[in-house]
Amino acid sequence: MNVRRLIPAAALAGAVALGATALTACSGASAAGGNTDGKLAVTASFYPLQFLAERIGKDNVAVTTLTKPGVEPHDLEITPKQTGRLGESDVILYLKTLQPAVDKAVAQSGVKNVVDAGTLTKLEAHAASGHDDHDHAAEGEGGEHDHDHGGAGEDPHVWLDPTKYAEIAKGVGAALEKADPEHAADYEKNTAALVTELGSLDTEFKDGLKTTASRTFITTHAAFGYLAERYGLDQEGISGIDPESEPSPARMKDLQGVAAKDKVTTVFFETLAGDKTAKALAKDTGLKTDVLDPLEGITDKSQGADYFEVMRSNLKNLQKALGAK
Repeated sequence: MNVRRLIPAAALAGAVALGATALTACSGASAAGGNTDGKLAVTASFYPLQFLAERIGKDNVAVTTLTKPGVEPHDLEITPKQTGRLGESDVILYLKTLQPAVDKAVAQSGVKNVVDAGTLTKLEAHAASGHDDHDHAAEGEGGEHDHDHGGAGEDPHVWLDPTKYAEIAKGVGAALEKADPEHAADYEKNTAALVTELGSLDTEFKDGLKTTASRTFITTHAAFGYLAERYGLDQEGISGIDPESEPSPARMKDLQGVAAKDKVTTVFFETLAGDKTAKALAKDTGLKTDVLDPLEGITDKSQGADYFEVMRSNLKNLQKALGAK
């Protein structure tokens, strides 16, 4: 994420002090180490992994998320109290390098069953632009997606590709089976059902984006490289620019050219970052704005209550913007 909004530790500590409910608004579980009623205590670093744990574990797990709704996950800070509770988890699910504070806390936790989602599928590097003929060196404030991730600039947003997300789901299911053999059959059954549902979602995207007037979309957050690659689209990210500010003149000129050449109609923004940048670009290019959600968290502003609902909203918005036929 190119938004570097710092979340004060004191504010997060205050949220923790309100109790487990504040930390687990979506799951309803207590914080790791609390009263789990004999269930497997699973701590997920942020929403996409929380969703998998809840859907696969169902009644056999008590799921906690470190990133509460509305908090930008890339900039999360972990309190000492959260670090201590993390050590009482039975299973930890996280995506290494996505959240540096989480990486440090996991390393200190001493938990035996730790799953790095990045090891469950193949991570790839994606540029902010899907077009090779643009001079991003001339963009001024950075022409590359500026997450500080390891492995030669690997893109962490694998959950936005239903096929890769299904691979991660299989790994999470296997981890829960290992940690809780007594309910292995349940985890296996739930994993299979979820993978099937993700397969159906993949088909919806393939069919829905098969024939469009344009294959290019512009977004304030270059998080959709996997999605674009999977469905033959070109992502143009306003990268290296804070989504709350206007893009650099060089990047603006570049995107104006892209919009004209590729029949772009819409500039997408995400709910957690706001639409200031998208509106600034849209005003100067005569384009519309709409939401394309990277699904890093679910809030009351999200276009759906869970992963599948938001992904289908993303599909609908893409179809409209690209002129699907």
